[in-house]
Amino acid sequence: MYGLALAILKNQHDAEDLTQEVFLMLCSGTGYDAERGSLRAFLTTVVRSRAIDRWRQRSRSLRLLRGEWESRPPPELAMTLFDRASTAECSIRVRRALAELPGRERRALEMAYYQGLTQAEIADTLGAPLGSVKSWCRRGLIRLKDALGKLVE
Repeated sequence: MYGLALAILKNQHDAEDLTQEVFLMLCSGTGYDAERGSLRAFLTTVVRSRAIDRWRQRSRSLRLLRGEWESRPPPELAMTLFDRASTAECSIRVRRALAELPGRERRALEMAYYQGLTQAEIADTLGAPLGSVKSWCRRGLIRLKDALGKLVE
């Protein structure tokens, strides 16, 4: 299992963490059903899926950081006082709109955007079906768009 995680993640520490996480999950008695297949097939599937999720999350984080760095204006174009006030006002509006969302939708969006979790990881964390998490995120984003109006155009 470690070898598979290492082959996908290409990082020794990440592979070790993932392998430990999968075996701890197995020891806690969740997930494996002997009637559905062999333990080896189950572990291989879980390690592969979680390794790919981690790799995607890491790739997404790097893209976001690179985009953030590249999009920063040069020092001579630093934000004016008006720009700062406008950004602060937008931030307040977004926080208020997020706070008004129903609990599950707000929690799913916070986990996705503030913690950088995938929808599958959110489903695992909340113990909810993946389809429900996808619905919560979609409805939450639609409600945020409606609440924020011209701010998002």
